[in-house]
Amino acid sequence: MALVPLRPGRAAGRLLPVFCGGTRSKGASLSPGAPGRLGQRRYKKDVLPSPEGPAPSVSVTEIRQYLRAHDIPFHDGYSCLHTPSLFTAGHADQPPQRAGSAPYTLFIDKTTGSFLCTATLAEGTWQDFQANVELQHRGIPPASSEEMEEDMRQASEDARCIWDRALPLWELLDEEETNKTKAMFGISLVSNATLKRFGVRYLRTAKSLVFPWFSPRNATLKGLKLVRVEKKGNTIAYLEETLPRIDSYHNLFGLPLIGCRDTELVLTGWELDALALHQAGVASLALPRGTTCLPPALLPYLEQFKRITLWLGEDLRSWEAAKLFARKLSLKRCSLVRPGNLQPRPLEVLNQGLNFTKILRAALPASHKSIISFRQLREEVFGELANTEQVAGIKWVRFPELNKLLKGHRRGELTVFTGPTGSGKTTFISEYALDLCMQGVCTLWGSFEINNVRLAKIMLTQFAGRRLEDQLELYDEWADRFEDLPLYFMTFHGQQNIKTVIDTMQHAVYMYDITHVIIDNLQFMMGQDHLSVDRLIAQDYVVGAFRKFATDNNCHITLVIHPRKEDDEKELQTASIFGSAKASQEADNVLILQERKLTSGPGKRFLQVSKNRFDGDVGIFPLEFSKTSLTFSSSKSKSRLKKVKEEKELLAKKALEGGVGASKKP
Repeated sequence: MALVPLRPGRAAGRLLPVFCGGTRSKGASLSPGAPGRLGQRRYKKDVLPSPEGPAPSVSVTEIRQYLRAHDIPFHDGYSCLHTPSLFTAGHADQPPQRAGSAPYTLFIDKTTGSFLCTATLAEGTWQDFQANVELQHRGIPPASSEEMEEDMRQASEDARCIWDRALPLWELLDEEETNKTKAMFGISLVSNATLKRFGVRYLRTAKSLVFPWFSPRNATLKGLKLVRVEKKGNTIAYLEETLPRIDSYHNLFGLPLIGCRDTELVLTGWELDALALHQAGVASLALPRGTTCLPPALLPYLEQFKRITLWLGEDLRSWEAAKLFARKLSLKRCSLVRPGNLQPRPLEVLNQGLNFTKILRAALPASHKSIISFRQLREEVFGELANTEQVAGIKWVRFPELNKLLKGHRRGELTVFTGPTGSGKTTFISEYALDLCMQGVCTLWGSFEINNVRLAKIMLTQFAGRRLEDQLELYDEWADRFEDLPLYFMTFHGQQNIKTVIDTMQHAVYMYDITHVIIDNLQFMMGQDHLSVDRLIAQDYVVGAFRKFATDNNCHITLVIHPRKEDDEKELQTASIFGSAKASQEADNVLILQERKLTSGPGKRFLQVSKNRFDGDVGIFPLEFSKTSLTFSSSKSKSRLKKVKEEKELLAKKALEGGVGASKKP
């Protein structure tokens, strides 16, 4: 299944990624030149036929059958199959050895079929692997792409330029400057010996720590990550910049210090945490994108470990990411450190003088039986009670009134959204999703009603807050910033098979750790495959499939459904949603975009929350639409947010008081 960037001149695949953002936040470019792309080598692609459609999916059973049919020995790993490399001469005919030994340096992902040779850094899809096997049988050696090699050289040169300007942190002019710099980043207790082992440097001109990315093949410099501190009042923000761009920055920080016999590992979400753990004598690596994503390209490097403890941070978001990543890494070998006051992130454990061993021993197993007791849930229940704001989810910035009702956007929920035809459902839901995406929520858009170019234009206008048609000179600036969002699009349009859509969503969750999927709209899932089935039954099946996906993958799905054809003068209700009652029953939240027609001028729009399973608060608030920026914002008029639940109680009380002693009319 092909994935290509949303840039001109590239063939379209199943998904169009726009994500290149950092794990926390990004500042201005610190590179003296244009950043290069990923430094991993692919063999020449022009020897392959150009498929017209997306690459077909492959199962692990088919992969095993193919390897056996071609007499290629393999071992079954946690996330990958291990085979002798096709790119290193003289190893293919050697007898099988234990996993992780020299000949078995090619890893095939069990889920996608993509491969990586850790000895030569050659990589590609399952179809690329098959083509290379055929080339080898014909005696044709694999060749590297000249374009990719050039990108490698450019990225390496840019990184080397910055690296040479940076100074080792322990070799600054005087001890006072060193101590001041370490205090600024909260690493005063990290020894100079630890910093030296990891090769951490300091770039004075940018006031940034420089973390190197060394090639696991020959220890050459492939890239860098720069981290600087920005203070805003009492809060401290860490801004990151990578070279190459973050989508091509596949650095497991600390990998050169891992021995081939190490079998236990702590996986962190931050380089400074890895320093703290290493100083405590614990083998550790830092993920390049923190809690945002675990790229499948990194899985081969983690195959040697029999036990992996995920200690990603100190908030609920880190905990959710740890559970998601554990599924990629194989649940049976993963343990999770539950965030809490007594279990902060590793750097804070070092600074507070807490016991690393005690915290790691208390890590919870990622896998459990189908039936568990409250004893196993006790800590999670306490965590939800102690962190009510985090449990409520991510808050909308543009819709504060929505926060008062829904409290936030939470993973694993299903939201049903409806509204009259032409009321602006797609425009509203695109801003609703964009708000979350700008806060780091990895988002997948499935727009079956309007094409991706038009949708991207709407979202870019909302992102910029202005009509770029009138200011084309600003387009590249805003487009570059928009491209940094963790945003992807499905390339489907019109009627689609639900199984194909679910498979694509599953692929996106695995590859890009998607946590929010928007489907616009449900009616396009009920095409040719359901002609012989009752339409209501077909819709119930589709809704059930999305509900199951949201639960199984801990992913929020926003599902747009058209309403029934009703009187335009009447406001929509939950019962107005097209189909049976299953959609509203399965949904955790039901949002209705109400439009009140006016005799002159445009109608007034309101957003109604008619169902909220999280805490029951429902209500309605006005929206104002800006045609210039295509945005909805909460009305600033005297109209206040109405809590329907409280309103009903008040009406019921008045009715009760008015009914005492009243006589019935004849």
